[in-house]
Amino acid sequence: MQMIVASRLTDGRVVFLADGVRWVESIHDGLIAESAETTAGLLEVAQRSVDDCRVVDPYAIDVTVDSGQRRPKLLREAIRAFGPSIAATADSKGS
Repeated sequence: MQMIVASRLTDGRVVFLADGVRWVESIHDGLIAESAETTAGLLEVAQRSVDDCRVVDPYAIDVTVDSGQRRPKLLREAIRAFGPSIAATADSKGS
């Protein structure tokens, strides 16, 4: 299973391709491709958003679904989807 991820051009946020050629910030709202053909089609759709200057660098990531929860297979993509692996504290911001 794969999903299409990109960076939104206006603010650099990680976004996922959703139905209706929408880009959403939550991995849980993005489309899942179950075949290589579907992934290729979604990448073509994503390229139109690049051409329209909405996103940059769309690509497919591998995901798993366990108990209804979507998770990228690679740690790098999990960090992009869910944020840093440690929380910032008040002490670490200005020190």
